[in-house]
Amino acid sequence: MRDFDKKKRIVVKIGSSSITHKETGGADLVRLERLVRELTDLHNGGRDVVLVSSGAISVGLKAANIRGIYYSGSERHDGPDEKLKLKQAAAAIGQARLMMMYQKLFSEYNQMTAQILMTKNTILDNLNRFNARNTFEELLLLGVIPVVNENDTIATHEIEFGDNDTLSAIVAALVEADLLILLSDINGLYTDDPHKSSDAEFIPEIEKLDETVERFAKGSTGSVMGTGGMATKISAARIASASGCDMVIANADDLGNIHRIATGAEIGTFIHSDRKPDFYIEDFLNEE
Repeated sequence: MRDFDKKKRIVVKIGSSSITHKETGGADLVRLERLVRELTDLHNGGRDVVLVSSGAISVGLKAANIRGIYYSGSERHDGPDEKLKLKQAAAAIGQARLMMMYQKLFSEYNQMTAQILMTKNTILDNLNRFNARNTFEELLLLGVIPVVNENDTIATHEIEFGDNDTLSAIVAALVEADLLILLSDINGLYTDDPHKSSDAEFIPEIEKLDETVERFAKGSTGSVMGTGGMATKISAARIASASGCDMVIANADDLGNIHRIATGAEIGTFIHSDRKPDFYIEDFLNEE
């Protein structure tokens, strides 16, 4: 068992493919309800909980009955500028719908929630970062479970995080979380892509991130809607670890893994924290 009993502030990240139907992109209400129940129960047990949730674009595309941004056959949205506009519009539609679902589901368990949308400017600007940290702290003090996403309605390449793996690590560092749980479509970190190689070996624990570990990272993802592969998870691990936050990469197929991980079960890949005395969040965003 892992010693996670003293982890009192937990950030959970869930990807788009884990809360939407693969066939349509619409919200998977059964899984959303289970996710909300798991997080509320964590909070009821005395933990501060923050959720970083993807899914807005997928839900928005489904609502508008548009699939051309990811699938061929759409002449209207072929160009990069047109695809960006569609992505932003879909995010605007979908974020409102997704948040409405979260509000309703959390209210079933008498749990308050709130929405926080971020871009890189939230972190890179000193005043914005200070205000964001204060907002998180006050919400957590009030017993709220914040739901965080990238502000895709206004984000362009210059100010976007690009994936919610990175965003979740940034949030974990910002709120000084003890544990970051990245839920994915894979059991954890492997020596190779398990979707493509039968020789891929599972890595249950990583004491220290080094060049060998980073070579295991793959930029691919099994999800059409998702943007993060193993490479983004290793990047997230670098941020979380340096900030002093332990991290677990685990499979989202069974959302019961959330409470199992939080109570110390050896599920997924556990990446130990390795706090850097000169850690600054903005340094990691300025590397690009």
